[in-house]
Amino acid sequence: MCHKGLVSVTIVTYNSGRFIKRCLESILQQRYTAKEILVIDNASTDGTIDILEQFENRCQIVYNPTNVGFAEAQNQAILLSSGEWVLTLNPDVLLFPNFIQSLVDAGNRDPEIGTVCGKLLSMLATFDLPDHPLVDSTGIYFTPTMRHLDRGSLEEDNGDYLNFEYVFGATAAAALYRREMIDDISIKGEFFDNDFFVYREDADVAWRAQLLGWKCLYTPYARGYHVRAVRPMNRRALPAEINMHSVKNRFMMRVKNMTADLYWRNFLPITGRDLTVIIACLLHEWSSLKAFWIVAKSWGKLMEKRRCIMARKKVSDEYLSSWFRFQPVSQPATKQGARAMAARPKPVRS
Repeated sequence: MCHKGLVSVTIVTYNSGRFIKRCLESILQQRYTAKEILVIDNASTDGTIDILEQFENRCQIVYNPTNVGFAEAQNQAILLSSGEWVLTLNPDVLLFPNFIQSLVDAGNRDPEIGTVCGKLLSMLATFDLPDHPLVDSTGIYFTPTMRHLDRGSLEEDNGDYLNFEYVFGATAAAALYRREMIDDISIKGEFFDNDFFVYREDADVAWRAQLLGWKCLYTPYARGYHVRAVRPMNRRALPAEINMHSVKNRFMMRVKNMTADLYWRNFLPITGRDLTVIIACLLHEWSSLKAFWIVAKSWGKLMEKRRCIMARKKVSDEYLSSWFRFQPVSQPATKQGARAMAARPKPVRS
């Protein structure tokens, strides 16, 4: 049963001992009281479980015997939750005390808002703050090469991003999802795609939500800190398994969500980027070649998911393509912004 006003905070841990205690404390100190906390541990071996045991009287905690991946474990938590809203959090996030209240207030502005995100600032792995405040994310955007990036990433926090804006999607490190949207866009009970295992699952959700007519709102009043381990510039320092999933999920996401119109509008940048990825795998990142075999093996399942999505597509090709730009795209969520949105091609409702 879904309880109106309740926020279900869902966290997946895997060897998160450095972070999880302070993360949970920041959630418990939230001024928003109508919340439940669900943690799924993916067979941690670094002492995370010892820390989680201290919170068992205040959180619902499930200890998985194996690492099932971020996507499947988040789905596991969502199925156990009962809130009108679900706040997915990474364990390396610290929240300001009014974070949840600000997200909920923003989400209640419009029933077509399915996702809400705030301003995340960068934090060092020691949980220390950098000398100069840097933005981690104010939502995600897609380029014509089909890369998804964090809006404002590593920019100095100098007073930008102070307005409510519609953005393409939110990073699942701290994203508030409306239960109605979760139910609407899930495929066979999966909100995040279990086949992704880890990485890009939030971009896949954002793309699917846009196709099905849901909005994502950025609010400047929800603020927190995030330790981000995965960035485009530090790929070579990441585990080979993470890089393999990155390549695999890039193509899985495309097969499921890309329309023919979007592909032909961006044929040259897409092809150029694809060739770059393939050549890099052949010359340097041999461990990621496995990704192409997995995509080929999963083709039938991917096409079945694609048919489910495209059969319910509710937005025009023109509207969708307007989000894919080399610079971040947003629309102000004001009366003027609403008029601007209305002037654009209308979603095609089925």
